[in-house]
Amino acid sequence: MMTAALLALLLHLVSGAPARAAHAIAWGDEPKYPASFPHFDYVDIDAPRGGAVNLSAFGSFDKLNPFTLKGLAAAGLNTLMFETLAEGSDDEPFTMYGLLADDMVFAPDGLSITFRLHPQARFSNGDRVTAQDVRYSFDTLMGRQAHPRFRQYFADVARVVVLDARTVRFEFKRRNHELHMIIGMQLPVFSRAWGKGRPFDQVVQDPPVASGPYLIEKADWGRAITYRRNPDWWAASLPTRRGMFNFDRVTYKYFKDETARLEGFKAGEFDWISENSAKNWARGHTGRKYTSGEIVKREFRHSNAAGMQGFVLNTRRFQFADARVRQALMLAMDFEWMNRQIFYGQYVRSPSFFTNSEMQAEGLPSEEELALLEPFRTRLPPAVFGEAPVPPSTDPPGSLRANLRAARALLREAGWRVGSDGKLRNENGMLLQFEILSYSKSLERVAVPWVRNLEKLGITAFLRTTDPALYRKREDEFDFDVMVTSYSASQTPGNELVERFTSASASVKGADNLAGVRDPVVDKLVARLLQSRDRDDLVAAARALDRVLRHGWYLVPHFHAPTHRVAFRATLDHPEMLPLYYAADTWMLKTWWVRRR
Repeated sequence: MMTAALLALLLHLVSGAPARAAHAIAWGDEPKYPASFPHFDYVDIDAPRGGAVNLSAFGSFDKLNPFTLKGLAAAGLNTLMFETLAEGSDDEPFTMYGLLADDMVFAPDGLSITFRLHPQARFSNGDRVTAQDVRYSFDTLMGRQAHPRFRQYFADVARVVVLDARTVRFEFKRRNHELHMIIGMQLPVFSRAWGKGRPFDQVVQDPPVASGPYLIEKADWGRAITYRRNPDWWAASLPTRRGMFNFDRVTYKYFKDETARLEGFKAGEFDWISENSAKNWARGHTGRKYTSGEIVKREFRHSNAAGMQGFVLNTRRFQFADARVRQALMLAMDFEWMNRQIFYGQYVRSPSFFTNSEMQAEGLPSEEELALLEPFRTRLPPAVFGEAPVPPSTDPPGSLRANLRAARALLREAGWRVGSDGKLRNENGMLLQFEILSYSKSLERVAVPWVRNLEKLGITAFLRTTDPALYRKREDEFDFDVMVTSYSASQTPGNELVERFTSASASVKGADNLAGVRDPVVDKLVARLLQSRDRDDLVAAARALDRVLRHGWYLVPHFHAPTHRVAFRATLDHPEMLPLYYAADTWMLKTWWVRRR
């Protein structure tokens, strides 16, 4: 067996530089928790275990493999069944602690990371988790039968080397400020026994053979799926897992739309809901059960980067090829009116692709940002070197009338003229019209006021609501004009930007580059960001990239809520201490419990 000291010595001999094994690795900082830490601060290790929780999901599902492109995977699979080499801390911007791995060594030259697997790590079938399984998982996800996003996400991994049964090394093609962290926290590890050797895209309804806390108890295809906690789960006493996954059973019930889901919750069909609709939160979550305390309604604070949500404009369509048209469409949205009249003042406008984080560009570019932007001055709009753009306001002294006048001027510059019928046409006589695609009627509250304002400009927009399966298919194939997307943001942005904004991803089906961004400057800035030397360098690169993307006008920005709005049965409870950075649903699955009667 290779000890941590021996492993560090071997790496020293190979690299010519000192290396040491670690229980944790932090990007740009020191880990908060020492090697001897008993558990994360935001869990309650005295929480009772047992009971069941019912949750909700939208639409349908037809597969148990979340890593292929075709089909709809069941809710909960990633969180409940698949573990990674390391676990991210929700108290720190970017730190990982050993999970499947009990030692991690990041090479001083930044070109490899080595993991030693925990000796007790086991798959659900009882087999030991080996380095061969880690390499098999990586190779499978990089193959043509897996979702193409993995080939982009892990593109800078040169090779995976199995050093012994418990030790595996990932070698990189070039320095990447976060790739070692991505490998640790985002590479799902599964057994070679899953699918029994069949092609991976034919492993559809086989229950995963993985190392997570739950097993699939029952799948009622398209309607519900139930997981039960594995009584032999190997990791229950690890510091990175103590106090987590306290429910004996977790069931997801599927609903066709938000109205049915809300009524189902109030009727007792499930127990917990994270509410995204301001109207539902203000007016729907009311009634006798709320008054009596049977249902608890709470807003939980967080420090999450908000990222960007908005109407994404598919630049593959001729209507949106000109940035001036895209900017004009943004000018037609009156957020302030909607927030007052429809959303009960619950939202804040999102100006940036890194909203609510230090990565958000503001004001004039700093010296560090200018140093990154200056080489591209002749290829960028002059405005990029000025104030960072923000969505237009209609609060005084601003007004919708003034914004629409500015939009008309941009449309004229782009060659669109209003005909005798009041409709906008280009020089070829083609109408400026498009479809807004959704899978939820709730979008109408956002879209209809925007559509009314577009009509004042001579633009016709149609709303189309389809079922979630067809919506997902059209999204994966970029078969849409406009749809709503949400680009979440981490505290330390990185490889996700390759899939969202680079030219290489614009034609890859299933990629997140819904806008079809093909800008060589964006490509170079993303590459520069991935090679950041320290956090200050990363911040400057992110802000420079943010300026260029915002001046591309690829989205009509929406808004974000500064809290998680959650309603739940009083039979559930949660830790008193909240994490800093967390998604409401995964936090609930990991740390909540059923109250003792």
